[in-house]
Amino acid sequence: MRLSVEPSTRPADYDFTHDIRVRFVETDAMGIVHHSNYLAYFEETRVAYLSHIGHPFTEWREAGLESPVLESFVQYRQPCRFDDVLTIHLSLAAATRATFQMAYLATVDDEVRTTGVTVHGCSTLEGRPTRLPAWLAELAAR
Repeated sequence: MRLSVEPSTRPADYDFTHDIRVRFVETDAMGIVHHSNYLAYFEETRVAYLSHIGHPFTEWREAGLESPVLESFVQYRQPCRFDDVLTIHLSLAAATRATFQMAYLATVDDEVRTTGVTVHGCSTLEGRPTRLPAWLAELAAR
């Protein structure tokens, strides 16, 4: 297991936020967001974060790199419902030479709903493990 981060429930502990409005199709028969959608919300936020810091995911691909998810963890604290506006808070939480972890906090009107972590490897387009890009290693070291 590579996951070693405990995501914070304090929004101030995160570096980036991204808002997502819950669509009806993302809810289940009980009227709440289906658990599988949170990983998609995290991914959308991660992609927005990379663009925000000037390293869009397309840049990774052009450099011959991928960042496959190796592990994920989600803790469902309170349900989210159709038309809620989720604020997904994200932080680059940890890194090694070839992996990095992102921590997430989902809130609605500042109320904690969900926390999570994704662990990513760095690989070539052929799937061989490789070192993180220098800019990401530097960002993680801050």
